[in-house]
Amino acid sequence: MYSVCVRDHIMIAHSFRGEVFGPAQRLHGATYVVDVEFRRPELDADGLVVDIGLASQTLRAILADLDYRNLDEEPAFQGRNTSTEFLARVVFDRMAEQLSAGALGEGARAITALRVQLSESHIAWAAYASDLPQRQHA
Repeated sequence: MYSVCVRDHIMIAHSFRGEVFGPAQRLHGATYVVDVEFRRPELDADGLVVDIGLASQTLRAILADLDYRNLDEEPAFQGRNTSTEFLARVVFDRMAEQLSAGALGEGARAITALRVQLSESHIAWAAYASDLPQRQHA
């Protein structure tokens, strides 16, 4: 399996509901390093997994909707704890939508799996990974 990873970061504010979160129940900030790994069994005709430039631009656009925001105020997240794990899935789903829509080029439609990791620090991170539904090539 071949893979390519692109990286970016976001800064957010949020709070959590539930005693398990202790002091994180209060509003606090977090900075995440966000890695998105694209996987496929064969390279495209140009010898690529994905165009790194398009992948980086698409990740930046996805993260721009979250960057410098208080996630407690975002309607899409109302009633949810925006944990690192939860946010990894949000980024995954949004990137999968962009792949399906062709935003990363026609060759990227052959990507079979994604993995999204959000790192809170050099010692703590969470990720979401899954195979993607098979798409028809245009």
